[in-house]
Amino acid sequence: MTTFHLPPTGPIPTSSRDLGKSHTQSGWRISTHKHPICNAAEINTMTSELGIAPPEMIFGNNAVRITHLASGFTVSFTAQDALDVVDKTGATMLKVAYSEEWQKMREKLSEEIKDVIRPFDWSYSSSWKGRVEGGTMELKEVGEDQGIPYEKLRRPDPILLFDEVVLYEDELADNGIALMSVKVRVMPERLLVLQRFFLRLDGVVIRIRDTRVYVEFATGDVVREYVSKETKYEDVKKVDLPFHCLTT
Repeated sequence: MTTFHLPPTGPIPTSSRDLGKSHTQSGWRISTHKHPICNAAEINTMTSELGIAPPEMIFGNNAVRITHLASGFTVSFTAQDALDVVDKTGATMLKVAYSEEWQKMREKLSEEIKDVIRPFDWSYSSSWKGRVEGGTMELKEVGEDQGIPYEKLRRPDPILLFDEVVLYEDELADNGIALMSVKVRVMPERLLVLQRFFLRLDGVVIRIRDTRVYVEFATGDVVREYVSKETKYEDVKKVDLPFHCLTT
């Protein structure tokens, strides 16, 4: 059964209700929290706490959480956690494989953006994999295609809950897009959470950083997979992908 609810932790906007969802299955509670974009006061607070300017569209009250009720073991995904691991020196941005192209693009940006990018990675590229806390359950870290049984996820099982939550988004001064979002899918015997950071910097690079958390209810197995990929923008265009693949 899917219900509307207020988030158990974190700031709660007073001007709107939570449009997230909640479902309990086989001893696990899966919840999503969806609120409007942060207001000025919330943005100021986040800026102070993070030490960097947040993206254009920051949904600081949004979250996805999966909790094992018996033990309290929880994996959660929030914007503030994801942004807190963004490089705050700019060093990582300058060391990417296409640093010359990045520099050329930076020179074309507005003065306002130039001011912003000096102290940190203005692409908001995050390697965050989710906050794990509580309980004594083991979370198994695996590489790509090493531990998640995708053949089970391809089965036409009933979908008990599906939701997508945006954590933050920025159009990079009209030069592309940086987007962090989380999708969750719950089936009778298992669940999957996918957090994806997607970066498209026009003429420069396409970058994807995926974190998947898979839970098999019958065995209690919890598996986390992190995959990071990137390639030159022009190389993606050469394979003639549909336009939406470069925009979303």
